[in-house]
Amino acid sequence: MNASFALRLTWVSWLTLLLQQSVDAWAHQAPWFIWTLKLLPLLIFLPGMLKDNLRSYIWLCFVCLGYFMILVQRIFAHPDSLLVMIGLAAVVILFTVAMLYVRWRARELRAISASQIDTGE
Repeated sequence: MNASFALRLTWVSWLTLLLQQSVDAWAHQAPWFIWTLKLLPLLIFLPGMLKDNLRSYIWLCFVCLGYFMILVQRIFAHPDSLLVMIGLAAVVILFTVAMLYVRWRARELRAISASQIDTGE
């Protein structure tokens, strides 16, 4: 795996988690403020992710831990729920690949910076 693959998988898992949370809120006929509580923590990082800001990805990993705790509790309460299983898989994948993306992309950026210093640019 490399940084570009990790980035694509990060976006796929982020979208999957966002959709899972939306469908879950819709299925439970949640009021607007519950929708906001479910989706805003994911949407807050969208501008930084679009700008490839590595700090946004780091903070997204921290936020994933909250979703993970909630989804683990829900999987024990509803072990047959496909929606909860999808959300749990998405959050685990999101955390893992976002963390790997930050590591690999930072390494790439350091290598680019070092080569620019070596060439005198």
